[in-house]
Amino acid sequence: MTNLQSQSSVRSLTLGGVRFTYVVDGAMAFPPASFFPSIPPGEWTPDLLDERGLVPMSAGGLLVETGERRLLIDAGLGPMQGEAGGGLVNSGSLLDTLAVLGHDPSAVDLLALTHLHPDHVGWAGAFGRHAVAAAEWKATPEMASLAGADLLEDGDEVAPGVRAIVTPGHSPGHTSYLVTAGTERLLCFGDAFHHPLQLNHLAWGAGPDWHGDSVPAARRRLIDEMLVPGTVAFAFHFGDQPFGRVARAADGTITWNPFPSTVIAGPPRLLSQSSEPTGRSA
Repeated sequence: MTNLQSQSSVRSLTLGGVRFTYVVDGAMAFPPASFFPSIPPGEWTPDLLDERGLVPMSAGGLLVETGERRLLIDAGLGPMQGEAGGGLVNSGSLLDTLAVLGHDPSAVDLLALTHLHPDHVGWAGAFGRHAVAAAEWKATPEMASLAGADLLEDGDEVAPGVRAIVTPGHSPGHTSYLVTAGTERLLCFGDAFHHPLQLNHLAWGAGPDWHGDSVPAARRRLIDEMLVPGTVAFAFHFGDQPFGRVARAADGTITWNPFPSTVIAGPPRLLSQSSEPTGRSA
């Protein structure tokens, strides 16, 4: 069973001989009013929020294993506990989770980054080879620790069967990754969507969006990809529903349908029951 109220378990599925695993780093949760200022308060029904009334959003990386090749998409938040960005975080378990899966960083051939926000690059320095969109790199010169990264353009093949889709909006060079797995596909869309509510309201942005006016076009392109038959999507921040398919009803409504996955381990970290956030998100 999956739900949007909980932090994500470490979940895995196999498509066409390719294994996908959410390597969870830790827990995050943010107040809906500050992180999603454009979403009307009435949309936040109790089944979408945790016991504090916050929106749960796990952090981590997606491990893609094809034969002996291993690609990791994003690297979590890294060691951090307490208040952050107006919400709560408790992270730092990505390498431990990777070890549970039988790997250490040296076993990962490439770390491909969707973007360079803190909750996606926390453990980047532990990996030897990196790839990131050229537009993202140019806009974030402070990421000197990734010197020598492979710079990507829209449509580039990142690894065999893995294509970059550069979708600016959330960040200058935000990149989604489309993995071909036999007759099926998986689309990792990074932070183009933070919550399923945004699938039907493309202009409902998030506080950290770099250029909100560009977000709807990016989302429209990604929804078209997700609607291609045989496509599963991966979401970093959809509570305990990281894998899903989208469907379009006759009236045009888009639904997020959780896709079956195997629980390898429960959430490696949870938020303190006594903690309460203050302030606004960045």
